[in-house]
Amino acid sequence: MERRNFLKSVTAASLTGTLLTSCASSLEDGAKSANIIAKGTILHSVYFWLKEDISEEEEQDFLNFFEELRNVPGVHTLQYGKPAPTNPRPVVNNSFQYNLLVTFQNMDDINTYETHPTHLAAAEQYSKYWTKVEVRDVVISDT
Repeated sequence: MERRNFLKSVTAASLTGTLLTSCASSLEDGAKSANIIAKGTILHSVYFWLKEDISEEEEQDFLNFFEELRNVPGVHTLQYGKPAPTNPRPVVNNSFQYNLLVTFQNMDDINTYETHPTHLAAAEQYSKYWTKVEVRDVVISDT
């Protein structure tokens, strides 16, 4: 009788461990797939070099530019930030002050964005804060 109970407990523990490992593995796979940008998505990356004598108040006002862009039709996601304090290397350029990352689901959406009155008006209003802007657009080709 004791042997039977022992085998049941070993089998139950083994099954539980396998089930938990399987669930954890599924969660990891789900998390990985959730981080993949869909094929055909346009990744619009914009780098901004602000004027050297810009005040903290002006820099805060500049950030309103990004918030205005959220209102442009076709914007799927919009995020922005400052350069990461990564290790200096010849291939790293952290000389910009802000990077804007916008995703669009297709070329029609980015074409609308580029010429939309809200985008153009915001660029005109806030361009007084920057000296240089560089844009890099990428079409995601593989998932």
